[in-house]
Amino acid sequence: MTTVMNMAYDRIRELREDHDLRQVDVAKMLKMSQTGYSKYETGENDVPTTMLIALARFYHVSVDYLLRLTDTLEPLTGKE
Repeated sequence: MTTVMNMAYDRIRELREDHDLRQVDVAKMLKMSQTGYSKYETGENDVPTTMLIALARFYHVSVDYLLRLTDTLEPLTGKE
């Protein structure tokens, strides 16, 4: 059974690859190790809310998009 969080792992990997970034590039932006970030993409570790927000801001998408609650690719709205 696929959970919402499992689908989020695929989405953050897809976004990274679509932006021609390496895991180390995203990890640096998040101020963490590449190994730690890799565990988010593989689903070994859950992505904390603070990291979901940071990723949403970085990619200019909503957290709902990251969590696959929507397939609408929209930039964040409101205060950042």
